[in-house]
Amino acid sequence: MRREPGAGSGGGGTSTRARILCAAERLLVRDPDSSLAEVAAAAGVARRTVYVHFAGRDALVEGLVEEAARAVRRALAGPDAPTPADDPTTALARFVRALWPVGDRYGTLIALARRRGLDPDPVRAVLGPARDTVAAIIVRGQRSGVFHTGVPAGVLGAALEAHLLALLGCARSGTWEDDGTGAAVAALVVAGVESGTAAEVAGGARPSVGTRPGHDR
Repeated sequence: MRREPGAGSGGGGTSTRARILCAAERLLVRDPDSSLAEVAAAAGVARRTVYVHFAGRDALVEGLVEEAARAVRRALAGPDAPTPADDPTTALARFVRALWPVGDRYGTLIALARRRGLDPDPVRAVLGPARDTVAAIIVRGQRSGVFHTGVPAGVLGAALEAHLLALLGCARSGTWEDDGTGAAVAALVVAGVESGTAAEVAGGARPSVGTRPGHDR
């Protein structure tokens, strides 16, 4: 599990803030009505400590969005992300493998996007380009004949997103182990790639740093 530089290291204030954000994510994504007192208890700090780092509930949610957006942007702009030179199968595999280590962050953005009263613009600024990237890859794959499915790109992209988040949940719960390769294979198969070819492509699209799915802090 990779950690964002500075978080959980160095000064106590930084680690406390990160701990509060981790606790808030676990609670608020599951139950948007969780109180700040519950978040504080889950983080192992006093409620007043939460207010030292966040002015209130809205500020805490904004902090979650910022953390998640930064991690996802970094992953999808990094050296392991797909490039214009990649063929569609490699591009989709690289996209999945690049996103896998920060899958929880991506899931957080999706969950918080549904939260009433949350400004949707910061969330859409991250989710929109990511979803557009997948749709463009699917369109290229369908046009070139390597993705053997007639499902519209937007619909297939949404289905892939839900499928991968479900796989991430299995990995997080310990019912399945994966470094992103299996998830990439699954994505390619869903897009209509033969399973043997999907496994070969996904195995060759390994990221430079092997990680487990989860928090990139």
